[in-house]
Amino acid sequence: MPKSSVRTPIPILNLRGAPVLIDADLARIYGVPTKALNQAVKRNIRRFPDDFRFRLTKTEVAEVVTVCDHLQPLKFSKVRPHAFTEHGALMAANVLNSPEAIRMSVFIIRAFIRQRAALATNAAVFKRLAEIDRTLLLHDSALRDLYQKLRPLLAPPPEPPRRELGLHTGLKKPQGPLRP
Repeated sequence: MPKSSVRTPIPILNLRGAPVLIDADLARIYGVPTKALNQAVKRNIRRFPDDFRFRLTKTEVAEVVTVCDHLQPLKFSKVRPHAFTEHGALMAANVLNSPEAIRMSVFIIRAFIRQRAALATNAAVFKRLAEIDRTLLLHDSALRDLYQKLRPLLAPPPEPPRRELGLHTGLKKPQGPLRP
């Protein structure tokens, strides 16, 4: 059966709070059988501490199988797969000797370099945004003070008192009832 030109995407799963790749998927990326990947890792086990690679529990295997259809064979496997974090995936590329693994190792290093450059750019942008925010807060405060001072001037002037009709003698009107 000829290989399909369409490649299925390899999922990066989130297990134990870290993004990981399953050993079968990582082996497919590097163009080696899963068994060869696991043997190379076993030969270089000191390069793979627990935060680089770990074996999945039965519960995690069941969870992974429900998420990824291409991992259905794991459901019936006697051997639980390993999960590799991003550092473990890079280390696996370094212990394998396939041309694809070497190419991917270089690709991963370049990706990290680009990521650091992007993060540095983002840090500069965030710093500039913080400066703009501080400036806007100062301007906002100054504008609020200015508005408070202009507010009385913006109010319409009070209406002048109405002139009373009739004869005005300048005497005050009596306050109480008139006595006869």
